Parts: sequence; C-alpha cells; structure tokens
Amino acid sequence: MNLAHLLLRSARSAGHRPAVYLGTELLFDYATLATRAASLGRALTERHALQPGDRVGLFMSNHPAVLEIFFGCWWAGLAVVPINPKLHPREVDYILAHSQASVAFTTGDIGPALAALDARTAEWRELLFVDQPDYERLLQAAPLDAPAERRGDDLAWLFYTSGTTGRPKGVTITHRNLMTMSLCYFSDVDPVQPDDAALYAAPMSHGAGLYSLPHVLAGAKHVVPASRGFDAAEVLALGRHFGSVSMFAAPTMVKRLVDQAEAQGEDGTGLKTIVYGGGPMYVEDIQRALRVMGPRFVQIYGQGESPMTITALSRQQITDTQHPDRLARLGSVGVAMAAVEVRVTDAQGRTLPTGETGEVVVRGDSVMAGYWRDAAATAHTLRDGWLFTGDMGSLDEHGFLTLRDRSKDVIISGGSNIYPREVEEALLRHPGVAEVSVVGRPDADWGEVVVAFVVARPGTELEPLALDEVCREHIARFKRPKEYHLLDALPKNHYGKVLKTDLRARLAAMPAR
Repeated sequence: MNLAHLLLRSARSAGHRPAVYLGTELLFDYATLATRAASLGRALTERHALQPGDRVGLFMSNHPAVLEIFFGCWWAGLAVVPINPKLHPREVDYILAHSQASVAFTTGDIGPALAALDARTAEWRELLFVDQPDYERLLQAAPLDAPAERRGDDLAWLFYTSGTTGRPKGVTITHRNLMTMSLCYFSDVDPVQPDDAALYAAPMSHGAGLYSLPHVLAGAKHVVPASRGFDAAEVLALGRHFGSVSMFAAPTMVKRLVDQAEAQGEDGTGLKTIVYGGGPMYVEDIQRALRVMGPRFVQIYGQGESPMTITALSRQQITDTQHPDRLARLGSVGVAMAAVEVRVTDAQGRTLPTGETGEVVVRGDSVMAGYWRDAAATAHTLRDGWLFTGDMGSLDEHGFLTLRDRSKDVIISGGSNIYPREVEEALLRHPGVAEVSVVGRPDADWGEVVVAFVVARPGTELEPLALDEVCREHIARFKRPKEYHLLDALPKNHYGKVLKTDLRARLAAMPAR
C-alpha cells in the first residue's frame, strides 16, 4: 500500500484533467503532476542517496510544489515531515534533527532564516529552495517506473505536535492511516467529483494538505491561492471563478470569511463545502455563518494522532432546523466516523455512562502507530489499542460527542495548538522571571489568545516589551502572549502545583487588553 498509487491511478485514467492551479492559472494536468512526482522521487534516491523509509522535511508556506513533493517522496518510498511554516527556525531545526531528515524543502519567504541558523545540527544538512533553479533541475531526472513497494504500516507522514514537556513529539502516521482518513472523507465529510476543486488557504502542512489525498483520488482540481495564504475576499473570488470549491478552515477563518461575505453582500456562491475544525466553533457563530452563506459547512474533530478522523458533524445535521436537540448538536463535534470507535472513559479507562464527562478515547485504522523515538509517550497515549486523546467530553444517547475541556491545557488559537509549557520555558529564559504560568483567554476572533502570569525576581522590574523579546527569540510569533500580568505570587495548592483554574477565574474578571 503506497499512497503514490492514488496519483498514478488518476494520471492513468484521466491524465488530461487539470490538476494544479496557482490562483486561476493552470500549471499542470494530472499526467504532468505524476511525471514531476516520479522524477522528483528519482532525484531524491539517486542524487541525494535517500532510501525507502528515510524522512524528508517540508518547511514551506503554501506552494504548488507541496503536492508534487508529497507524492514524489511517497513514490520513492520516503516519508514526509511537514512543518508548520509559522515556527521559529530553532524549533524547525529541532524537528529536522529529531526526525533524522537529511534533506528539507523550503520556500524563499521563510527558508533564509533557517538557512542562516548557526545552530543547525549535523543530522540534517541540505536545504532545497523550491523557488530556485536547482529545484527545477531535480525534476529533469528520469521518472521512476513505479512507486516503491510499501506496507500499510510503513511511515508516510511524520507530524510534529507541540508537547507538554516543552519539546514537540513526532506522530508516526502510516500509509494505512492516511488511506483510512481519505475514505472517511468520502463517507463522513463530503463526496468529491472530478469537477470539484480543493482550495488551500489554510496551511498545507496540516489538515488542508491532508485533504489533498481524497481530491487526488477523485481527480479533482487543486488550487493554491495567488496570495498563498488566507484572504477572505480572494477565497470568495476563487469560489466564484471555479465553482464547486471545498476547503478546510479553522473557526477564526470561517468567521472572517462570513464577515467578508456579508460586507460584500455575497453568499459564498461557488464554495461547495467548508470543513471547519481545529478549535471550538461557538454555536452563535455557526448559526450566523448559515444565515449568511447557507448550508456549506461540515465540522470534523481529529488530532495529529488520528488525523482529521475522530468525529464529524455532517452538513445535514448542521442544517436540520427541526430536530429538538439542534442547538446541542451544533455545539457538539458530531458522531464517530465510519472507520473508528469512540468512547468516553474515567481515569481507569472504564467506559462512562451516557452524558457523563471523561476522557475521549478512539480506536481504528486512522490512529497513529506511535510517537517517533518516544516509547514512553507512546505507551502512555496508546493503551490496549485505544488512543487516549487528552480531551474531555461526553456522549449523548445518539452518539454525539461534545467536548468539555482539554486535560492537556492546550491553547488553540487560530486553529494552531499552543502548549503553555513551551511559552513558559521561553519566558523563564529572562533572568528577571522567577515564575510564570500561561493560560488561554477566550477570544471571539482567534478562539483563544495566550496570556502569561509572571512573577519577577526580587529587586527586578519586568517590562512586557522585554518579555516579548525573549519569546520572539525562542518561539514562533503566534505562540507569544497577547497579555502579560505581573503577580507577587502564583496561586498554588498544598503540593506546590500552580492552580490554573484560579488564574483563569482571575482572568475572566479582568477586561481584555
């Protein structure tokens, strides 16, 4: 089982079909896309001496080359390591070293900072810019005759998710995991037709990029916006141009898209399906989205450890205005997808009765094989075949899952996961910081924003600008706190553990800055 066969299948059966666009400009049909991927696979194995199972990094902003790199790596039996383009170069350096990737692709807007990093580790050495002539020369290699033989349990996608220990963990996603995800897209999210178009306005290193797979399988179009990012007016224009456009969006993106549509007096004509997830969507917001743009929305809940595939709230369920539990369902994340089982358990892993809140656990062929080079974390998270998500929720009598809280204290801002410990460790690098605790404040635009409570060392005066500069040096910009609050001491229990519930209550009583 090799995911590259999805592209080969579409290239053979409908090679003339348009495949990749930048804005409204057609770049490649399916036959050309497959040839470029097979040539890239040859260049990686022969010119760069990579072997099946080796890892290749992708530290790239959205770019048409992302698709051919995904499939080129799989064609050669390699695994991709997609990296959040918002990350700090030092964080990227760690991921490339930990994944043991010797080669990484990047784009000219973010790659130079990584190339200039003095601390680049010895484990990875070569950075390839897709917008320079050397990349095109790779594509001149003779195409590989056929995709490499891969088993379903072989690594395909090594995704690094932020870790509560301060270091990200590598989630090992196999060919079988991603094939399962693709089939669940058809069964639980949305059917795809050859005339449909997938729009990549959210980062292709995450869920948006994963959703390229079912669209390749269907022989649909793939559109990277000319801005190579999210611009609400551009999205609406591309919807009108192509028609039947589908996209993945974080709730904050949905809100901005609805604002833009309303301001322009539009209803999103041409946008077939907007799949939202990656953070909480307020019931009021999805109701407004339906009023402005109509029945174009589907919600999914997943994790890096079970990518895009735990539960789904279908278009029909979202738009069922007659159901007596409609508002509760809109506040839920839907029902288990076809290929997985979902339970809610107590601290001992025992199934809880309907309606009771506990930890959400999931089992199925979408669940990761484990964490890369981290047996202890794997054993803690995967138990008896079940993935313990760390999310707290409850199931109703009809199987609808409602998330209540997150046991891991993760902050989800603009669809990106931010773990407080990462931010706390960065702030503790400031010599004047004695203690720090980071929590999230609910925010209508971003879902949550990062807030830091800081205790200064005796005799030290702390300035927010200085704290911000420390964060800027060590973590990605989107992880930096939006607010700093100076305290004489952090609230703690008898065991010395910081009481974040007290901090959140204190924060709720303060006006947002």
